[in-house]
Amino acid sequence: MSPNNPIAKIFNAIPFIMQVIIGLMLGILLAVIYPGDKTVIPAFGQLFVAALKAMAPILVFVLVSAAIAGHNKGTKTNMTPVIVIYFVSMALASLLALIATYIFPTSFPSLASAAENLSPPQGISEVLMNFVIQAVDNPVNALLHGNYVAILVWGIAFGLMFRVAHEHTKMVLDDLAQTVAGVVRMVIRFAPLGVMGLVYSSCTQEGGFSNLLNYVQVVLVLVGTMLTVALILNPLIAFIYCHKNPYPLIFASLTQSAITAFFTRSSAANIPVNLALCERLHLPKNTYTISIPLGSTINMSGAAVTIVVMTMTAVRTLGIEVDFASAFLMCVAAVLGACGTSGIAGGSLMLIPLACSIFGISSDIAMQVVGIGFIIGVVQDSTETALNSSSDVVFTAVACKQIELPEDFHTNAATVQPTVEEIKDDDNV
Repeated sequence: MSPNNPIAKIFNAIPFIMQVIIGLMLGILLAVIYPGDKTVIPAFGQLFVAALKAMAPILVFVLVSAAIAGHNKGTKTNMTPVIVIYFVSMALASLLALIATYIFPTSFPSLASAAENLSPPQGISEVLMNFVIQAVDNPVNALLHGNYVAILVWGIAFGLMFRVAHEHTKMVLDDLAQTVAGVVRMVIRFAPLGVMGLVYSSCTQEGGFSNLLNYVQVVLVLVGTMLTVALILNPLIAFIYCHKNPYPLIFASLTQSAITAFFTRSSAANIPVNLALCERLHLPKNTYTISIPLGSTINMSGAAVTIVVMTMTAVRTLGIEVDFASAFLMCVAAVLGACGTSGIAGGSLMLIPLACSIFGISSDIAMQVVGIGFIIGVVQDSTETALNSSSDVVFTAVACKQIELPEDFHTNAATVQPTVEEIKDDDNV
């Protein structure tokens, strides 16, 4: 398509984030006007998420391998501060959630049975063992099923072996990484349509947002705590570490990363979005190609908040007295458990029985709390994923001490998200 094509000009003249917002509003409008569609409009969201999930594993594997293969001795990767910041933020988020449950006490109106067929892990040791087992999964199986712990491990292993390969081989690997990244950028360009379909599905699904009315207090505490983490705690960590104003970076990560994560409800699907954002922020490629996939696995502040708030609400509902030692132990369990949520069906909700066991709450009652978690998941899970995923970008930038937005940040989107002309030209090749 010619650059002078009027349709291309219209699309390229609208900022990408504005296109996403338009897609969001269009999804709500269609849900109000025509709520009966179960196939066509929802398909846009399903296809978008499926495409991101399909590309993310191979993208992570190739980028990690290429980054390590091309790594020069003496070049900083900043991985130690990244990991430390990840765990510090999760610990502080769990403590903040604990404080929030005392300031704004909540309880469940009922603990109806809603999750009999789910199988939670039996202890921290099982969670950590599952994490280790995932790491040595078959590499082909890991790519097929999106096991990012194993993908990281094998990507690092292959990258180390490629370091002794011929320079031409390294160039081929780097070209492959650029090609895969280009395909992902094309997929991301369709985010406005994907968001439209996802919003439409959320608004028209059975029960939908109406189920939240029964648990509005719990939802408000959860969302309020996560917003506090995103808007106060994370900026505070960034300021202490870098001594610069972190809010331009915070708002950039929220608008560019959190919005798509909120509607995809998948940290894995948002990996390509975060990698593209890190590229626009001019962060070191040796750092973000590893820290972003790693963050999608272990950086789970939102999960820690969910585990603490839901557990303390159950404790208060049952009238159990809580001492400081037990509450502190629960926060530790929440942090350690949150690191393994990416490998457990149901994510953070499935770690609630683990935390409940600290207070002697039976598995049957704990699983009822999990059932309530699935009911409010339309907001809880979306907000949690948005916090988790956007924090990956923030803390990667903080660890690199590059929290100021580059001068061309608002003008270089086209280099990361291809224009309509580029997509059409690629199609014609």
